[in-house]
Amino acid sequence: MNKEIAKEIEERFSQKGYNIPISEIESRLDKLLNEFKVPQEEARRSVVNYFLKEYNIPRGDFFVQQGETPTVKVSDITSDGKWINISAKVVQLWDDTHESIDQAGLMGDETGTIKFNKWAKAELPALEEGKTYLFKNVVTDSYQERLQINFNRTSQIEEITEDIEVNTQQAEAPTVKVSDITTEGKWINISVKVAQLWDSTHESIDQAGLMGDETGTIKFIKWAKAELPSLVEGKSYRFKNVVTDSFQERFQINFNKTSLIEEITEDIEIGTLTVEFSGAMVDIQSGSGLIKRCPECNRALIKGVCGEHGKVEGSYDLRIKAVMDDGVCVQDSLLNREISEQLTGITLDEAKQMATEALDQSVVLEMFKEKLLGRYYLVKGPKLDRNILVEDISLLPPLELDQMDTIIAQMEV
Repeated sequence: MNKEIAKEIEERFSQKGYNIPISEIESRLDKLLNEFKVPQEEARRSVVNYFLKEYNIPRGDFFVQQGETPTVKVSDITSDGKWINISAKVVQLWDDTHESIDQAGLMGDETGTIKFNKWAKAELPALEEGKTYLFKNVVTDSYQERLQINFNRTSQIEEITEDIEVNTQQAEAPTVKVSDITTEGKWINISVKVAQLWDSTHESIDQAGLMGDETGTIKFIKWAKAELPSLVEGKSYRFKNVVTDSFQERFQINFNKTSLIEEITEDIEIGTLTVEFSGAMVDIQSGSGLIKRCPECNRALIKGVCGEHGKVEGSYDLRIKAVMDDGVCVQDSLLNREISEQLTGITLDEAKQMATEALDQSVVLEMFKEKLLGRYYLVKGPKLDRNILVEDISLLPPLELDQMDTIIAQMEV
């Protein structure tokens, strides 16, 4: 691919009467793409700008259109490296972008949808979701074997009044298992069970958590703008047209407006790895103790409000979100009501009574901390992402002096 881009740049300069050694183009392009990990289109533009400056070539001369740029439909886009004009509606703007990208998302027309990137350095007008535009002099590109459109400084954006009816039906995506997900940027179908729903961390995220099948588990994010049905913890679904992604070197699945959610009756068994971990309980995180859950989706309420269903009555529950430390690493562990009651000796009814008498739910969390912090435990259970879902916990005796010396010696190796 690098050689093809270099050849295209060399030929374009040659057409303007400038002979740039292709070895120099390849060398600079290789450094940007492979050493500095610059996105492909930005690397292309950076190389062109470098040689324009190096050979004192007027930008206006170089970027004069070479013949009439064709106006196409989304379905006409079958290869990368083509300069096109296209009228399309912005279907969705994505929140998660690289600092070099001003805006990214999906746009489409009656023939389909396609991803786009608008580079920050292009300094083009902001696009609005749901509006229709005529895009001139944009470039087709490909990433992870999927075509996309890139905007650069020579592109033009003109808002139009035509309301384009977008065909959001993608070509049939492959159906995969969790263990098949090894790259980002792939459109897939997958049948899984929702293992966990996490407390909402950002207003742009509707739901996030873990889902899995018999081959393993994976994180998912359902963006608020996607306006998709709510998922319920413990239920199985078939998800169509979702996208693989990666964050902090871990794969995840993202839902967008073109995704489809279908609840299925099959009770999918989630394959997990049962692990053991022993160490001191050094912290019990907020959201532990006596909590309330939404009766609809089972997610923990924050100040009586469910992120999906708003203000609800809620039902009481107990849980402990423990952080354990063995002197080498820390491990997050989740203890459900049954395990929490067993470990603390405080039942749900007793916890509710404590909170009622004190007029404060936090007294339960403080009691848990007083009873548990600083003590050593052995926990066992399935490992789901960063958490051990504790199925068994036992108290260990404090470390003897010689054990502490051994651990310290191991850490110093």
